[in-house]
Amino acid sequence: MTAITRHTIFQTSLMSALLDGVYDDDMTVAELLGHGSFGIGTFNALDGEMVVLGGVAYQLRGDGSVTTPPLDAQSPYAVVTNFVPSLSSPLPADSSRAEVAAFIDSLAASPNYMYALRITGRFSRLTTRTVVRQEKPYRPMTEATDEDAVVTFDDVVGTVVGFRTPLYEQGIGVPGCHAHFVDDARTRGGHLLDFTLAEGTVELCVCTDLQLRLPLTRAFGEANLSPDDLAAQIEKTETRSAG
Repeated sequence: MTAITRHTIFQTSLMSALLDGVYDDDMTVAELLGHGSFGIGTFNALDGEMVVLGGVAYQLRGDGSVTTPPLDAQSPYAVVTNFVPSLSSPLPADSSRAEVAAFIDSLAASPNYMYALRITGRFSRLTTRTVVRQEKPYRPMTEATDEDAVVTFDDVVGTVVGFRTPLYEQGIGVPGCHAHFVDDARTRGGHLLDFTLAEGTVELCVCTDLQLRLPLTRAFGEANLSPDDLAAQIEKTETRSAG
C-alpha cells in the first residue's frame, strides 16, 4: 500500500443527531470555513443542502435556487476538509453511479480510511434531492425528507463533492458515499441520488484523522443517537431508493 500522509476531516455534530431531528446549532459558516475549504452539510432548520467548494459555501434550496449564505448562517451538521488530492484519474465514459463507485473502490488504498472525493465532468443525466426548511416542533429526518424536491438534470456540467466513509462510522457519518452536486454555473444542484457520467475525472484525498465537534444544546443532549433501525433510517434519508 502506498504511504499515506495524515490529513484531517472536521465534522460538526452526528448524522444520528440529524436523523433524530436535531436541526439547530451555533456553528457558523465563517467558523466552518476556518476548518476546511471543501465539504458538504446542511443549514439550521434543514434549510437546504450545503456545498463548500474552493473556500466558498453555497446554499442549495428546494426551490432550485443556489445562493451564497451570509457568514453568520448556522449549520447543525457539516463535514469539511482542506482538499489535497492524493490521486486523480479519468473515469470510464458513459458509466453509471454504481460503475463509478466500483472504479473508485479500485483506486482507494484501503476501505478502512475516510476519503474526500471530487468528481468533475459532464453528466448525461443526474438526479438530486434537496431538503425543505422545517418548522418547530421538528419531525425526525425520515419524515422531514418525504417532502424533498427531487430533480433530474440532463447534460449538466459540474462537480460532485463528497466523502466516502467506512461502515464503522455509521451514525457518526453516512457509511458509503455521501455526496452533493453543484453545476459549474452555481445555479443548480442538491444531494446526489444518481447519475450517468458522460465523461469526467475523480480526485481522492485520503483522510486519517477526524476532528468531531458535538453541539452543546439540550436537543442534542436528549437525542436518541443509537436507534435500533439506524441503518434503515440512513438508507431512507440518504438514498430515497435511487442508488
